[in-house]
Amino acid sequence: MNAREKVIKNDIIPAQIRAGRALIGLTQDDLASASGLPKRTIARIELAKVSPRQSTIDAIRTALETAGVEFIEENGGGAGVRLRKDYL
Repeated sequence: MNAREKVIKNDIIPAQIRAGRALIGLTQDDLASASGLPKRTIARIELAKVSPRQSTIDAIRTALETAGVEFIEENGGGAGVRLRKDYL
């Protein structure tokens, strides 16, 4: 894992946020609206330009999970995302 993909607050990595958005077709604007965060914040987190507060990551995670994304923790096979089983 390179510096750009470092774990944010031992929770999720920027690639998971990008992949989660892509999986369900959300733009950064959509995620900003759903999470109550500025688009600039989303963009900077996805580029690993900032070390966000836990509350910020919680807002992003909640918005994506509510929209149908399930986060897969690092378990030897790498961290990832998938559609929640009941999404379809």
